Amino acid sequence: MTVNELQKELQLTYLCGKEVAEEKEIDGCYCGDLLSWVMSRAQSGNIWLTVMGNVNSIGVAVLADISCIILTENAALDEDAKKRAIENDVVILTSPKNAYELSAEISKLI
Repeated sequence: MTVNELQKELQLTYLCGKEVAEEKEIDGCYCGDLLSWVMSRAQSGNIWLTVMGNVNSIGVAVLADISCIILTENAALDEDAKKRAIENDVVILTSPKNAYELSAEISKLI
């Protein structure tokens, strides 16, 4: 499944990266907000569910080769983070749902 397909299935809102979402494949999901923990445990191709919409999150996503970040509970994305995400082709989506609700739905799809 691609990020674009996931976005359509779950009716997520793009914050940035829509133009590269079709080429990003998803093979798992990781939930967490402690950046060092995510950096050492999330795997390449994972969706990352978090409320952390800051520039450091973008760095973690790039290092871990995350397929996309989904900001849960409509968490805000900083302007600096959005700029960095665009520069690094990081797809960021948002949802009003919490991490539990989204992960349950994602597990049915992938």
